[in-house]
Amino acid sequence: MSRLSGPLQQAIETIDGAAMLAQVERWARINSGTSNLEGLARMAEELSEAFSTLPGTITLEEPAPVTAVDASGKETAVQSGKHVVLRVRPDAERRFILTGHMDTVFPADHPFQELTWLDEHTLNGPGTADMKGGLAIILASLTALEQIEAWQQVGYDVLINADEETGSLSSAPLIERLAAGKYAALTFEPAATPEGTLAHARGGSGNYSLTVTGKSAHAGRNPHEGRNAIVAASTLAVRLKELQRDDISVNPAKIDGGAANNVVPDHAVLRFNIRPKEPAAAERFEAEMHALIGEVKQAQEVDITIHGGISRPPKPVDRKAQALFDLVRECGAELGQEIDWKSTGGVCDGNNIAATGVPVVDTMGVRGGKIHSPDEFMIVPSLAERAALAAMVLHRLATENLL
Repeated sequence: MSRLSGPLQQAIETIDGAAMLAQVERWARINSGTSNLEGLARMAEELSEAFSTLPGTITLEEPAPVTAVDASGKETAVQSGKHVVLRVRPDAERRFILTGHMDTVFPADHPFQELTWLDEHTLNGPGTADMKGGLAIILASLTALEQIEAWQQVGYDVLINADEETGSLSSAPLIERLAAGKYAALTFEPAATPEGTLAHARGGSGNYSLTVTGKSAHAGRNPHEGRNAIVAASTLAVRLKELQRDDISVNPAKIDGGAANNVVPDHAVLRFNIRPKEPAAAERFEAEMHALIGEVKQAQEVDITIHGGISRPPKPVDRKAQALFDLVRECGAELGQEIDWKSTGGVCDGNNIAATGVPVVDTMGVRGGKIHSPDEFMIVPSLAERAALAAMVLHRLATENLL
């Protein structure tokens, strides 16, 4: 029996794909690279105005403090944009959270700034898929649902953060706070494939910087008095890679430091990333890493400090999360959309939401591909398709006890 009848059918019919496309084109022409604070401020203003058509209260939330280690080993503050939050019916018994991000990976000086039609259904442009198209879907689906009386018995928060592409470090506390107690969550990252495949279970991610301080000396006269920070950092890189297992990857990515050829270097910074598939793998790695650091410090007589850690916990799929995936597939079938899913090593804010115990599907955005490259594209008909899908999923979550 079709569930597309009555108020829901009428609401979905009001979704205007052409208007959504116009929004995406406007937003994609605003450079909002994560470090472009001026562009992010413009996007926050645009989004605040666009989402003001929904009931509720819109606020610009200050970013949490974030630091990074520079090439000299100094810990410095990282500037982040403000995050847009819409709160609707905060006292409702059943509430949802919908999330997206306004930032892209393309800085203000990147050459990829223009929109180009590849064919009549495919638009190439920065952030079209990842994920300004997803933001248009959030707005369109909620606008449609607000026409339905039954929907107005539930509440929701919409979070659009400004730092997802760099790990959501300044928005992670906000994500955790807003997700707490929600019935379910949808995140509008682009689909995992151009066919619309959803990302299922996800691994986690952690970024680390190890600052090594040795002792300088003349490379010819008294090298034995020096303590070579580059050698220690290289030893760490090789030994950390040896900690890789089937359930965790380790990627030593960069070593900063060094000096003239005739100087024993007294400074180096090793940067690396880990991708644990399960929480236990991350915990094991932390213990092994600390033991290794202790060994290298003692053997090479250097000092080593640690910065960073797990920023995206692994996202396994539990019973409630699987029920939500099943619901998305069922709703897709009702709409003539074939929905499938696959596990992925990528990470997003869905990882952070899942860590709060809230079931989440985090690839409800447009169909497209080649994200994070100048070949990024969005399949335009998927704007209205996925808005209808999100509206139907949310309507059923609001009116039935499914999770």
